[in-house]
Amino acid sequence: MGPAAGSRMVGFGHAVPGRCVQNAEIEVALGLENGWIQRRTGIRSRYWANEADTLSGLAADAGRMALDNSGVAPGDIALTLLATSTPDHLLPPSAPLLAHRLGLARSGAIDLAGACAGFLYALALADAFVRQHGRSVLVVAANILSRRINPSERATAVLFADAAGAVVLSPTDEPEAGLRAVELASDGSGYDLITIPAGGSSRPFTREIDASDVLMSMKDGKEVFSRAVAVMTDCSRVALTRAGLTASQLDRFIPHQANTRIFDAVCNDLGIDPSRTSRTIEMFGNSSAATIALSLSVANAAKPFVRGERLLLAAAGAGMIGGACLWVA
Repeated sequence: MGPAAGSRMVGFGHAVPGRCVQNAEIEVALGLENGWIQRRTGIRSRYWANEADTLSGLAADAGRMALDNSGVAPGDIALTLLATSTPDHLLPPSAPLLAHRLGLARSGAIDLAGACAGFLYALALADAFVRQHGRSVLVVAANILSRRINPSERATAVLFADAAGAVVLSPTDEPEAGLRAVELASDGSGYDLITIPAGGSSRPFTREIDASDVLMSMKDGKEVFSRAVAVMTDCSRVALTRAGLTASQLDRFIPHQANTRIFDAVCNDLGIDPSRTSRTIEMFGNSSAATIALSLSVANAAKPFVRGERLLLAAAGAGMIGGACLWVA
């Protein structure tokens, strides 16, 4: 097939594990007063994986829902992108297994490790592929972060969750549909603010490594907060300017669900009406790259997107990397 004028999200899906963890369980374990987590983060509950759950299985559940919702035949998916920081294994990548589980026999497949901004990067790549080749793409973002939480570190233990979200992008002859503008950013000076210290090639697994060094750690929560707000705000401003739009012309704001205080601050800085913000953090917590994809699916189920709607997506996370996309439904 030849190039397409635009791309459109034609299918949405999301999935979570079966175990719902309320704040009280974590607050008791950490010696926090009742209500502390919700006041600080906006989270009431989150979902954590059971022993038998796998990342590829969770991703497949969301991907299957998106495919069913889209009506696109499995044989018409040309590319599968999996945004994750918690693949089944360090090698091989999990995307080929995901495509196999979904019966996508004619699809290429690759993992993208973009932390909390991974879905935005995958979406930008998918939109370009659809426009260039005129073929459909499945984008899945999924994480099982409960297996990387340090239960004794308050900064991470209260936030992170397990979930998956998915969208199917297909070609359209409408040039205004799809990615209208994008701004992606990185700042390696904040590389060590959120880390899993050991397990990579710089500090490979050895018998001497402390168990806590293969778990997630947040070095400075206040610094992460200020940088996340700045990246999401600055990238959003650039994307809006490139699209020739103002914040008042947005129909919905779908931010990474890191912490309600972060995206409330971004709304305030940009002048976005808070009522236009999609919020899933209360029920689902922070599942890193999966949060925007999950929020798109939840938002579409509650109030289906209509053609021409203007969506602003923004994220920031470990790296520090982030970005914003202006998407026209």
